[in-house]
Amino acid sequence: MFKEKINQILNWRYFETTILTLIIINSITLALETSPEVMHAAGEWLLRADRILLSIFVAELLMRLVHDFRGFWRDPWRIFDFFVVTIALIPTNGPLSIFRAFRILRVLRLVSAVPAMRRVVSGLLGAMPGMASIVFLIGLIFFVFSVISTKLFGHAFPEWFGSLGASAYTLFQVMTLESWSMGIVRPVMDVYPWAWLLFIPFIILTAFTVLNLFIGVIVDAMQSEHESSASIEREQMITDNEKILAELKALRQEMKTLSSTR
Repeated sequence: MFKEKINQILNWRYFETTILTLIIINSITLALETSPEVMHAAGEWLLRADRILLSIFVAELLMRLVHDFRGFWRDPWRIFDFFVVTIALIPTNGPLSIFRAFRILRVLRLVSAVPAMRRVVSGLLGAMPGMASIVFLIGLIFFVFSVISTKLFGHAFPEWFGSLGASAYTLFQVMTLESWSMGIVRPVMDVYPWAWLLFIPFIILTAFTVLNLFIGVIVDAMQSEHESSASIEREQMITDNEKILAELKALRQEMKTLSSTR
């Protein structure tokens, strides 16, 4: 009887919408807690609301565990929800209290609650293997150019190119095109007029080529995820249609049987 009641609550058509709304409200209350003025005026009410909302989220997880315990731990999104809510249960005092700042991670439950956002995250996760290869490639490029720039410019510009790490950071700034010309390259060219022969190929290789590979891999993964979701939806639609046709056939057969017995 208790499990049936839980199933009714979880299958209520407004249940997911209600949880989604509460997550948004909780995110707003957590943001308001960062304001000293708001906390002075309504801190007690905000903390009370946070405790109530946390209790609701804990109750939701417990209901889902009772509803399908094994299925809960097979679903990575449910495990993510469990992790986020568990962080919020850490005591406010003691050495672990620093994790209370991560309560805002509860807003990430929007990802698991909104199917469109889940598809985006799944697409990004699917792009990870391809992105790892690109990261390795760009790492090699940074290593080569960092060594070269340290040896060429380290003596005249020790702050920017005095070590391998400093050179890598400076080249990262150049790659992002943040004040790369007036801030880095032109001062270097005042001392080494030929320095553009190093920086221009570096920018072309990184900012205009390798970084665009990231976009290509992500777009391809998103497209694959979309096609996979569309395929699953089509299969589900076909299955539903087959069930409807089977039910109609059985109903027609039953009507024939009834009419023949009259």
